[in-house]
Amino acid sequence: MTHTPQSSVHAMERLNENGQTRGCQRTTSSSICLLVNLRALQFFFVAAAALFLSAALLRGALSSGATYSISFVDIDGNKLSTADGHVTVLVVATTADWEKARAVGERVPDYCLGKPDYRMITIIRFIRKHGPIMRQIAMAVVKHRVTEEAKRLQSRYDTNKIMRDARQDIFTVIDFDGSASSQLDESSQAASFRVLVFARDGKLLAQWTDVPSANHLAAVLK
Repeated sequence: MTHTPQSSVHAMERLNENGQTRGCQRTTSSSICLLVNLRALQFFFVAAAALFLSAALLRGALSSGATYSISFVDIDGNKLSTADGHVTVLVVATTADWEKARAVGERVPDYCLGKPDYRMITIIRFIRKHGPIMRQIAMAVVKHRVTEEAKRLQSRYDTNKIMRDARQDIFTVIDFDGSASSQLDESSQAASFRVLVFARDGKLLAQWTDVPSANHLAAVLK
């Protein structure tokens, strides 16, 4: 069988077309694979970023309007929570902030005093690490201060004719290792003094990094 030059040209053109077709198919397949890989990579980065941000929010400062159930045990062995049916004024302070913590207590409205629906919890955070002996001494000092604060509060109770032992309404948590205060904010930028108000269900109503005014505190607690 003989091949003419024209038939040879046609054959070469068909081979070239077939090669281009296969090349296009491979190019199209590669493009699709690349697109799928890029989308998968984008999804991975979005998921990783969301996970990172969620963890950061959990570890960072609390957000007003969000609900939190945070538990503590005070020096009297009382188990407390920000979501146990009380409107809670929570004060986080270091040993250098006693006067600030006292000022917050003094600015709590009289109509909250002695009421089972309202409660103030003070977390005393120790910055330095203490051994067992120093912890015992620190505990004794804190309890002495609590007794003094109870006397001041009892005076307000008596003025408002509240027939109740004020000491029963003082809740103090000693935080030697940071485990209590870190539930509120464990970031390195956490303020040393904080005031937070939680609703009965644990919803964070307001927070300050200094002593709020009596009007601001009353507006949240009303």
